[in-house]
Amino acid sequence: MRKIAIVLLAMLLAALPVFAGGARQGGVTAAVTKIGIAVPTADHGWTGGVGWYADFKVNELKTKYPDIQFNIVHSANATQQVNDVENLAAWGMNYLVILPHESAPLTQPVKQLAARGVRCIVVDRGLTDNSFGYVYIAGDNPGLGRLSGEWLAKTMKAEGLTNYVAMGGMPVVIDTERMTAFFAEMNKDPSLVNLLGGDRYEFANWSTQDGLRLMETFLQQYPKIDAVFCQDDDVLTGVLQAIKESGRTDVKIALGGAGSKPVYQMIMNNDPLVRATALYHPSMIADGIQYAVDVATGAKSAAFATASSPTTVVIPSALVDKSNVAQHYNADSVF
Repeated sequence: MRKIAIVLLAMLLAALPVFAGGARQGGVTAAVTKIGIAVPTADHGWTGGVGWYADFKVNELKTKYPDIQFNIVHSANATQQVNDVENLAAWGMNYLVILPHESAPLTQPVKQLAARGVRCIVVDRGLTDNSFGYVYIAGDNPGLGRLSGEWLAKTMKAEGLTNYVAMGGMPVVIDTERMTAFFAEMNKDPSLVNLLGGDRYEFANWSTQDGLRLMETFLQQYPKIDAVFCQDDDVLTGVLQAIKESGRTDVKIALGGAGSKPVYQMIMNNDPLVRATALYHPSMIADGIQYAVDVATGAKSAAFATASSPTTVVIPSALVDKSNVAQHYNADSVF
């Protein structure tokens, strides 16, 4: 089905007249700029945040730019997202902002759109073909790992703590980037001991339930754990549940990542275990939408569209703790 959907999209695109905002093709001028936005339906807290920030940003921009039309689609899986992108093409979008459900099945549809003149901005999950021009807006995965390692090593040393366990996400490139940078910082101090040994860690699949299961296992295996790094605030929810249910008091630090609303609240409320987080925030979708608007209005160059490779924009990570959490907290956000 996925291959059929991709072929159908390619056929549709071949027949579609696509106009860049304000540009002429066949003697016709596009009167309205149309920006299509394709995001996953929420399957956990972070993707829920992506959808919320997409809607939030569009509502903010609508009144400021009445000559720009926005169309947001929320897709439950990669096959549906291919179909939804096809519908956006039929709608006549000039720009596509997409956070792909999966990279591989969305690559060809995006490439076909770019070939027809649609200017494409891809967020978070890159494409598998980098031989054409689009903007790739990425989070700072090595930065998340580095900042987490720096903060945890400094805090553990200051408090006389030595033993820790670590959880990763999934066996993918961004996870490796995060964990490699994390261990590079932790290993600078030989007094800090990874109870799993060396640079070993277990995958929690960015899942609350897997975080709960793994932390229960760690608590059974190790009689004393000073700290846990789980890289993700959804995973952290499960980790904290396991610690609470165990009745253990030896764990002094639980460090997630991404920058969720519940974690911000814990930091603000002086939670004894949750005192910091490193950002990899779903609001990056809003940066992608703003980028499309900036190109459409001339504030940014459109030269990326004719390049032979992607233009990469990295959104820096940041360490959020008690000193700056108020600057990042959004009371209305779902994440």
